[in-house]
Amino acid sequence: MATTAATKSKTRKSKSSGEGSGTAKGGPRVIRKYPNRRLYDTVESRYVTLADIRRLVVERIDFVVLDRKSQQDITRTILLQVIAEQEGGGESLMSRDFLSQVIRSYGNGLQDFVGRYLDESIQLFAKEQRELRDRFKHVVGVDPLETVTQVAHKNYQRFKSLQEEVFSRIPRPFGRDDRDKGE
Repeated sequence: MATTAATKSKTRKSKSSGEGSGTAKGGPRVIRKYPNRRLYDTVESRYVTLADIRRLVVERIDFVVLDRKSQQDITRTILLQVIAEQEGGGESLMSRDFLSQVIRSYGNGLQDFVGRYLDESIQLFAKEQRELRDRFKHVVGVDPLETVTQVAHKNYQRFKSLQEEVFSRIPRPFGRDDRDKGE
């Protein structure tokens, strides 16, 4: 009986200590995968989709996916599912030949080397992208990504304004216009 009370006390402490809070103090955010294949975000207290997992990755939020039953870390498997969804959704990044070569590298002596090479290559690419963006910002004085975003937003506003003006000048069916709405 004393063992049960101690176990309950431990459980209460771990729940109140912020496990899965996703903060630096509590470690990475915990996503639990249930037997029904659903993913549950313990920070937001809701079920999430692979699109939500992708958002966490894009926003650089540290997380771990644990199998609810075995407590096994299945984060890599879930990330591969996100990649498969992106690749299948018309946003193909990896060619068929590339994927075939990756598959061939499993099980041979080069598996570790290929994994490290791909990891270091993508890290180097991201670093060079950041440096190029920073250099451009330093030379020109503006952030190219921010500038493109602002131009796109202005173009959208202009298009929306033009569209509203065009539609406001088109006669309404049966001779009605916006002034007749109140009748």
